[in-house]
Amino acid sequence: KFIYMDNAATTAVRQEVVDAMVPYFTESYANPSSVYSFAQKTKNDMEEARETIASILGAAKPNEIYFTGGGSESDNWALKAAAEAFKSKGNHIITTKIEHHAILHTCEWLEKHGYEVTYLDVDEYGKVDPIEFEAAIKDTTILASIMFANNEIGTVEPIKELGAIAHSKGVIFHTDAVQAFAHIPINVQEMNIDMLSASGHKFHGPKGIGFLYVSNKVKIGSFIHGGSQERSRRAGTHNVPGIIGMAKAASIANTNMSENIKNISAIRDHIIDRVLAEIPYSRVNGDRTDRLPGNVHFCFRFIEGESMLIMLDQKGICGSLRLSLGEDATIEDADYVVDELKGIVERLRSMSPLYEDFVKEQGK
Repeated sequence: KFIYMDNAATTAVRQEVVDAMVPYFTESYANPSSVYSFAQKTKNDMEEARETIASILGAAKPNEIYFTGGGSESDNWALKAAAEAFKSKGNHIITTKIEHHAILHTCEWLEKHGYEVTYLDVDEYGKVDPIEFEAAIKDTTILASIMFANNEIGTVEPIKELGAIAHSKGVIFHTDAVQAFAHIPINVQEMNIDMLSASGHKFHGPKGIGFLYVSNKVKIGSFIHGGSQERSRRAGTHNVPGIIGMAKAASIANTNMSENIKNISAIRDHIIDRVLAEIPYSRVNGDRTDRLPGNVHFCFRFIEGESMLIMLDQKGICGSLRLSLGEDATIEDADYVVDELKGIVERLRSMSPLYEDFVKEQGK
């Protein structure tokens, strides 16, 4: 039996997405930057894909969507370009300690180039405190980057409130929405978002393609220099099959979002309830209410995570302390995982001197 529960890492590409992409490898393969008529259809289809993404995000204009190579590139572009664009105002950036490495490592790079970065703590559920966020803003603060939802524990941050605070202080607000886009509703205008990063392979689209939303109110420079693609702000021949596939996947996910949230959340909660009830000394990490529909993240005392991963893999289960459910998840699969998990935890604890000492201490 094989069960894939690591959808936060990547997802299978939908067959409908593959079918939509194929013609752009073999038939409509023209470079959309070319001027002849053969290229015009490809360009038009690419722009239609841009409109699809913009509509799902609630962007004011399609030209606020810039296609990139993925979430990491989008994060790098947003932070480095904004830091450069607004350095005359200040050099202070705010982020959190729980960001993806694409943000954290970029911030480390910026620190080496004269910028000051504040890394906010989060509470025990992984949430940023809006009061602490506001207190961290200084006269020199030019940019804040707070992830929409955490990639490990699934907590969804109070993005709308944080964005409003940033705007009230004249601070540009970016969010890494790689884990959230196409899984939960996002409206960039309503939620006070100036820039947003996303990646196609997190919602059943292809790998190697993503986008960066940049409000037309925010003027930042290029990240990749060369040709005039993406309105001269991101050079390089367009990955047309990837763009078409990402837009197709986003469209399908958006259409099915309400139903998916309901169904996947129910299976998520079923797993959480069973584990907490049936496996002693376990706890769920992250916020129980404000969390991604498919994210399950546990802590089990007295055992090593690596050993658990290996033993789960032997049972045909891809996932460890973090289980991230996809649209094909079922209650039957969930019960299989929990049943196997119980046995694995019991076996590992039986080999743990720490657990043996703990049990003896409890029995006194």
